[in-house]
Amino acid sequence: MAGSTIGELFRVTTFGESHTSAGVGAIVDGCPAGIPLSEEDIQPDLDRRRPGQSRLTTQRKESDEVTIQSGVFRGETTGAPISLFIPNTDARPGAYEKFKDSYRPSHADYTYEAKYGVRDYHGGARASARATAADTAAGAIAKLIVPQVSFTAYVKQIYDIVADIPDDVTHDLVESSEVRCPDPFATERMVALIDLIKRRRDSVGGIIEMRISNVPPGLGEPAFDKYDADLAKAIKGIPAVKAVEFGLGFAAVRLLGSQHNDPFYMEGDRVRTRTNNSGGVQGGITNGEDVVLRAAIKPTPTIAHEQETVTNTGESTTVSGTGRHDVCVLPRAVPIFEARAAIITADHFLRNRSARI
Repeated sequence: MAGSTIGELFRVTTFGESHTSAGVGAIVDGCPAGIPLSEEDIQPDLDRRRPGQSRLTTQRKESDEVTIQSGVFRGETTGAPISLFIPNTDARPGAYEKFKDSYRPSHADYTYEAKYGVRDYHGGARASARATAADTAAGAIAKLIVPQVSFTAYVKQIYDIVADIPDDVTHDLVESSEVRCPDPFATERMVALIDLIKRRRDSVGGIIEMRISNVPPGLGEPAFDKYDADLAKAIKGIPAVKAVEFGLGFAAVRLLGSQHNDPFYMEGDRVRTRTNNSGGVQGGITNGEDVVLRAAIKPTPTIAHEQETVTNTGESTTVSGTGRHDVCVLPRAVPIFEARAAIITADHFLRNRSARI
């Protein structure tokens, strides 16, 4: 199965399935030597992503304790590949036997079988959000390569509830919210909505926004390896993400060029822009302003409602989701966004070192 590796110089390959493997993990290749690293540097981000962290998330009980199996000696990276492993301790493959011959609506069941001729029907297998634990662990290492850069993602919208995001949003403010929304009023309404949707045995989606600050100008390559294009691909690869936009995004179509352009000015010896409609990227290369992106996340496809489907032999039938799943995946997706953004940023940071003498 191709498509399990991300990055050029800083490369991350993930492995493992949700219910039929001993765990999930990642091989991180290209990490420079001499960076202090231990499990304690990785675990906090995994704790933010893990299931069962609140009553609003799936009640699958996984501690998500990571083990560094190679690439570190005496507390520092050696330059060799770093192997990370996170065990599955609460897998329940038997709960999915009833889906053995049926395709769950809006899951990857049919498309996987159409492509490979075989599928692991226990949960989402490689399509499961369980695999993002490995992304999150690798992203924690990526952050150590670009410690000056800060990655702050948060929930901006759930269903029709839109948060009022402060300009000075901080990580602590985001983490103080049960749904990782830095607007207390919106948080209260979002929690009530998720509780209501849960009682209705349904699911709900929304929008995550992310601000990447202190990004040096010059990251990104022309044409096919643009920073924002690589970042968009990484974010779009997160399960349930349906669309990604930078800066004003689709709203730019309602402006004229004279309104959308970001005028330049000098601040000391640094080139700045008076507005940031471009979202920190121009021509695929970072300009030093905050990189701002938003992503639309669909409602979780596993719901308890009876849904129409077909079997792998073409017979009409119905299915309904049971067991443990997130009614709204957005709160747990926040650290995954930051991790994937860190991987892309670290990769382009290392690639940028060879751009000129």
